[in-house]
Amino acid sequence: MIETKKSNKRLVLIGLMLGLIFAELDETVVSTAMPTIIRELHGLSLYGWVAGVYMLAVTMFMPILGKLADLYGRKRVYLSCMALFMTGSIVSGLAGSMTMLLVGRGIQGIGAGGLMPLALVIIGDTYPLEQRAKIQSLFGPLMILPQLLGPTVGGYMVGHVNWHWVFLINIPVGLIAASVLSIGMRESRGQEKRSIDWLGAGTLVAALLSLLLTPVLIDNQGLSWSSPLIIGLLVLSGLLTALFIYIERRAEEPIIPLRLFRNRSVVVLSAIVLILMLGIMGGIATFPFFAQNVMGLTPTAAGYLMLAFMAGAIPSSIVNGFLITKVPYRNLFIACFLLPIVGFYLLTQIDISTTIVYIVVTFFILGLGIGVLFGSDNLIVQESVDKADSGSALGTVQLFQALGATIGLSIFGSLLARHINTGVSGLADQLPEGTAKNIATGGIPDGLPHELLVKVQTVFAESFQHIFNISFVFVIAAFVACWFLKKEVLQKREEDTAAPAAAAESSAHL
Repeated sequence: MIETKKSNKRLVLIGLMLGLIFAELDETVVSTAMPTIIRELHGLSLYGWVAGVYMLAVTMFMPILGKLADLYGRKRVYLSCMALFMTGSIVSGLAGSMTMLLVGRGIQGIGAGGLMPLALVIIGDTYPLEQRAKIQSLFGPLMILPQLLGPTVGGYMVGHVNWHWVFLINIPVGLIAASVLSIGMRESRGQEKRSIDWLGAGTLVAALLSLLLTPVLIDNQGLSWSSPLIIGLLVLSGLLTALFIYIERRAEEPIIPLRLFRNRSVVVLSAIVLILMLGIMGGIATFPFFAQNVMGLTPTAAGYLMLAFMAGAIPSSIVNGFLITKVPYRNLFIACFLLPIVGFYLLTQIDISTTIVYIVVTFFILGLGIGVLFGSDNLIVQESVDKADSGSALGTVQLFQALGATIGLSIFGSLLARHINTGVSGLADQLPEGTAKNIATGGIPDGLPHELLVKVQTVFAESFQHIFNISFVFVIAAFVACWFLKKEVLQKREEDTAAPAAAAESSAHL
């Protein structure tokens, strides 16, 4: 437990913010530098695995690190995650082969898996509810900085220094962030011995690995969802999940306490983020492909077009951060989740004549709606469970969010590629030789006659319409799930508010 009277709140907040920004910045910088890294390490066949290994590690270790923080203290585990991230950065920066780079990215991913959930837990222990609501509402908008700076920093490092410093630059930044947090934060530790559910942890990792390997293999090995290997991995994941539940029922300190799933807020919010990420991430993440091939934008312009989403999410998250302690949060979620329904309906109407203004307005509406999740879901979870379970609860909800995003990206990417390939198959004899099969990933080739170009762009537009029609159904399902939230104003946990009253009553009897 953090001793808030002795902790320097400002230093704690600065240290956490620096840590989160540097971890997020690493991801955008690395993605910019990857073409150069792959070329120098001769690792084109393993290109997709660099991101895949990182996301696997992040997702698998989120709940485990959250539980370890509950058992051994937030500060100790958070600083350990920072150390892991920096160790992975050193390994990646010194990599002379793709194998070494993948090892380094895996270590980085383990560390990153604890940074965001534990940062939220630490802030929850350090600040009172109303201050925390305002602070956490800024977390999502704060992450816009890495999105803006990442491409520039990555391009400069590759062009003027060398790609190794893309990773090594993390070390001084990480050391500063860790030092500031270490100086500012004070935490008392219990003396009792706590057991770790290693069997449960191992089973959970195996279950998640079996599940999350499926989209990675599909993306990188060209397998389909109906292939025997993929089906076998999904079945294995199901069996391991059943075994994990059996183990957790009997564990003294379960990695994911099953009592969390008797908590209405945890269950409903897990469902909302899973449905939402599963249904929208694929469409949103692949949209720059539409912007480049149909709207004719440059890759940079297509990427920055997505900032319209953040332009809506920033004011929404700030306003909701102020309102969540004054208005029933179910009402906030219901009102806000009407907007993604409107936004995705507009996206189902895109065609080859869609304008930049139309997309900016649409993404702004989406941001206004989804901005309610930036911090609000974490606040509700933290105030709905015992403080001793806050790390596990946040890690569990973010696990469902990461699962939805990872699987959704793969499924939607596969669906999009299938529709584009099917659509252009009838035009194969008119396209340059060998391009018809690769058009779904390589884009529309240059120099096509105008009439043929319009036909191919129409195939792209119809394929994206199909994707957004599916997303439209998912956002309606997420909206329905919002109605199952409790109709209450977010307040401090009873145990926190009751403590001063009990102390006052005790002193009155003396």
